[in-house]
Amino acid sequence: MGCFECCIKCLGGVPYASLVATILCFSGVALFCGCGHVALTGTVTILETFFSTVRTDHAMLTDIIQLMQYVIYGIASFFFLYGIILLAEGFYTTSAVKELHSEFKTTICGRCISGMFVFLTYILGVAWLGVFGFSAVPVFLFYNIWATCNTMKSPMANITNLDSFCVDVRQYGIIPWNATPGKACGSSLITVCDSSEFYLSYHLYIVACAGAGATVIALIHYLMILSANWAYLKDASQMHAYQDIKMKEERELQDITSRSKECLNSYT
Repeated sequence: MGCFECCIKCLGGVPYASLVATILCFSGVALFCGCGHVALTGTVTILETFFSTVRTDHAMLTDIIQLMQYVIYGIASFFFLYGIILLAEGFYTTSAVKELHSEFKTTICGRCISGMFVFLTYILGVAWLGVFGFSAVPVFLFYNIWATCNTMKSPMANITNLDSFCVDVRQYGIIPWNATPGKACGSSLITVCDSSEFYLSYHLYIVACAGAGATVIALIHYLMILSANWAYLKDASQMHAYQDIKMKEERELQDITSRSKECLNSYT
């Protein structure tokens, strides 16, 4: 076998669908975790600077944000490992089904592992749907502030009193009602929108939300791949069992034929 044939044989064993899903999953999780971590830090800075000048008023929120940042570290580590495991499982299934490696055969353990990955990926997909919905909440809040500022800056708007435009973050439950000042109005609100922290955090939340959506798509892709691989493994195992039974029957038939010939020879 030449080098070209070996390369074609090796490329035939690559699980391209699992590879695409792994790249998409890594990209989505990286965007969500990286952008979400930086955006949360910027959110704390905005709250401390413009909406809650007393640290004790937002101490609980700061602790929650720090906890969420630690959770982001765990999510990134888990999905890095989980993506590699699913990619390895894709290589295993592809090799098992196509029988590219000598007499490599599927086992009951392999089918059980594939079924377990199907169930776990389904649970993770449902959980990431919730994460995707949750990541859209800060995008909505920042969009409301940004839209209010754009309305105030619009030359088409006939505004006589800028202080009538306010954004009160206390109504969203982010900080308590006794926080000082709790809201930004007029020129103070424009200062919030013009700050680098607001601009960066707003766009990072959008990217993080898109990353969560990409992760959901990747998990759905994984679920389809794992379900198909599990079905292929089941069919391959049934085919192997059929071939084993057929070989046993052929051997028994050959043994019976050989014994019959020996008996005839002994009589003659």
